[in-house]
Amino acid sequence: MSGREGEGMNGPAEKPLGEVSVQEGGRLLVRVRLPLPATARPRLLLRLRPKKGKPEVTGRSLDLEPAEQGWWRAVLEADPALEEGRWDAYVVGAPGADRAPLLPGPRDLRTLVSGGGDVSAAPVTVRVPYATKDGRLAVRAWRRATHAEAGRIVVAGDSMTVAARLFGARLGDGAAVALSRRGRDAAVRQADVRAEGDQDFSFTVGYKDLLVDGGGPVVWDVFVRPAAGAARIRVARLLDDIADRKTVFVYPVATLGEVSVRPYYTLDNDLSVEVAPLRPR
Repeated sequence: MSGREGEGMNGPAEKPLGEVSVQEGGRLLVRVRLPLPATARPRLLLRLRPKKGKPEVTGRSLDLEPAEQGWWRAVLEADPALEEGRWDAYVVGAPGADRAPLLPGPRDLRTLVSGGGDVSAAPVTVRVPYATKDGRLAVRAWRRATHAEAGRIVVAGDSMTVAARLFGARLGDGAAVALSRRGRDAAVRQADVRAEGDQDFSFTVGYKDLLVDGGGPVVWDVFVRPAAGAARIRVARLLDDIADRKTVFVYPVATLGEVSVRPYYTLDNDLSVEVAPLRPR
């Protein structure tokens, strides 16, 4: 028996490590390094991270089956879909035992890299395993009945042009892009849609239309209304292997007088535009 295996059985417990492979159709194959006897009955526990100050109320539990020595496995099927949010991964060694967070091991996300997806699919469901800032394994999940997937964003001078694709909806008469200002004074600015079929489209936002009086920063959230009278759909970038793109995708900042304007992705990978006063030099 190796020293590592001996520690797991008789000495200090080895922290469990999770490896995840995203398979076709959105299935997640999870392999857990956990030195337990084959007679053990460990379980993989996924817990939806609650909003600040709220209790945990949603979880998903799966039996871990023995694999090669020191390893266990479980398959999280695509159906039923995970509720949208961040799911932290744990191992429970036995009923009533304390749960142990999984350390992040290798993650095979190759099936997610190409993006695109089936334009007829609805709802859109996405699950991206990732490592949290404090070094734990988690799964970022999205589930949206309708979705507008942002593609290439080109920033040129005082405007941005975005290519996008609709899921779960089709473009019709009166389609338009709506930028909604956050806050109680929820003003809306509109931009024309250039349709390329009934699901692919592009639009250009002039930054001057987003300037407002006042000294503080303003955030405009980007939506598309696929037809006159239809519900708005949030424009976001979900269909690839990046769980948190806010600090990964950084776009040029435009300066208009005393303010800066930049597109960015939120913590939920939704597309927004920030208008902020320039900092004194």
